[in-house]
Amino acid sequence: MTQPDPWKTLDRDLNRLSRLESAGMYVSRPLVGMGISLVFIGLAALAASLLTGGEPGQLIIVVAAGFGAYMALNIGANDVANNMGPAVGAKALSMLGAILIAAIFESAGALLAGGDVVSTISKGIIDPSGLAEGQTFIWAMMAALLAAAIWVNLATWIGAPVSTTHSVVGGVMGAGIAAAGLVAVNWVSMGKIAASWVISPALGGLIAAAMLAFIKWKIIYVEDKIAAARKWVPVLIGIMAAAFGTYLAIKGLKKIIKIDLPTALLIGLIAGIAFTLISKPFIRRQAEGLENRNRSLKVLFRLPLVVSAALLSFAHGANDVANAVGPLAAIVSAAETSAMATKVTIPLWVMMIGAFGISFGLLLFGPKLIGMVGNQITKLNPMRAYCVALSAAITVIAASWLGLPVSSTHIAVGGVFGVGFFREWHAERRSRKLKIARSPSKPMAAEERRRRKLVRRSHFLTIVAAWIITVPATALLSGLCFWMLTTFAGS
Repeated sequence: MTQPDPWKTLDRDLNRLSRLESAGMYVSRPLVGMGISLVFIGLAALAASLLTGGEPGQLIIVVAAGFGAYMALNIGANDVANNMGPAVGAKALSMLGAILIAAIFESAGALLAGGDVVSTISKGIIDPSGLAEGQTFIWAMMAALLAAAIWVNLATWIGAPVSTTHSVVGGVMGAGIAAAGLVAVNWVSMGKIAASWVISPALGGLIAAAMLAFIKWKIIYVEDKIAAARKWVPVLIGIMAAAFGTYLAIKGLKKIIKIDLPTALLIGLIAGIAFTLISKPFIRRQAEGLENRNRSLKVLFRLPLVVSAALLSFAHGANDVANAVGPLAAIVSAAETSAMATKVTIPLWVMMIGAFGISFGLLLFGPKLIGMVGNQITKLNPMRAYCVALSAAITVIAASWLGLPVSSTHIAVGGVFGVGFFREWHAERRSRKLKIARSPSKPMAAEERRRRKLVRRSHFLTIVAAWIITVPATALLSGLCFWMLTTFAGS
């Protein structure tokens, strides 16, 4: 009888231990992120305590700083995925590269060009006369901030990219109703926001689909693809530069200089012409030696896509950091003056909580939503992802011109949907034309038709449902938070 090999037994035991260790690390990974998040929230509260020592209402400011840090973490976890998801899905950036670029440019946008002045009534959502008493206003802003953060956290957990702007708007509305009744709400502004739920994703989707159609028509479906790319890619880069030049002038430079829309469009036009001319020799060099096939075209779009994702992150940090720190700055101002101000200046330490909170949230929890936006809605390559990024910038400019309050989240995800649905329509059209998808004698089975869909319907329905209920859900949460704060903390 042969004796069992002790080394084989040891190897098997070590393998089991290794698998157990891997499983333990996988299970504990969310706990690590949660632990770091709690440490950051604690540090934000401690910083607020040290920087406002001796000020009236110090405890309220400390608690509000914790709420603001919590909201900033959730913005990083959810909202930033819309900028980086397409680039990751197109494999133009690795997940680590996307997270690092987004963290740098989000922080830079927030600190260098972040909202210098924030309206404490959140874009006219509630009537300030209903919250004239300073303490009532503080409780309302704290309730709005906490409710918006909880909702974005839940949305991230279920894998739905939602609008943090609309979350804050719903929170302010709910707190206003709880404090002063339905008459406190500016229903005209709420009507515009409700209209933007439909307009912004639809417009983003249409522009992204139109850009993809143009690329297919002028570059992909021509005999000499490389020659066509040398001609048209610099033009597309110029359009991107014009769009982002205008976008950053409108959204990202408010702290440095006030720029009206005509001036911003002129800046964009100059940037577009300059980058078209600059990029021509660069694209010509990149195109040398490339084979005349679609795979080669992806190389030419990779760098412009990475640059556009970085610029979107900068503009997002400059614009949306106010969702985290706007209500916090309003609370600080009201606590220090014991009265409500219609406009407040955001202190630097408050801006830093927003900037670092967004970066930490992205690093700790961002990969889930980045992967979902980039890979799970529809298959993206650099050309399709480029169309999404470009549509986001163009749609924001169009919305600013029309005076519509839009969400960058809705626009970017709408662009991904637009690209996906256009691919479905185009594939179906080509299949019918080439008589590949079906034959006259044998129609395609329903199951096979569903399998060939290029946009995952489950994600589409989940995201749209989350968009629809964001404002009412945060309003209800905020009303509940306001009642709890005034009942327990205010007594």
